[in-house]
Amino acid sequence: MSLTVHLPEELADRLTAEAARRGMSVDEVAAEALAARYPKAGSDPGYDALEAFIGSGDSGHSEAFDIHRARAELAETKLTEGI
Repeated sequence: MSLTVHLPEELADRLTAEAARRGMSVDEVAAEALAARYPKAGSDPGYDALEAFIGSGDSGHSEAFDIHRARAELAETKLTEGI
């Protein structure tokens, strides 16, 4: 199967360098990396589809989510509103 992927230049350079270092094609290194990251469901007894899915999206937020701060802010709001 053929697939076109647009990579940031720096990542493409790293992929090309790794392929050259290992004496492999860029396609082979990319396929190997993707297969390791996304194993076939059921092929690994420890494979968890939900765990594999988590983190696959992008929230669009650049800062880390602080659950403790968010909880404290929510509690403050609830106290202020008398809920």
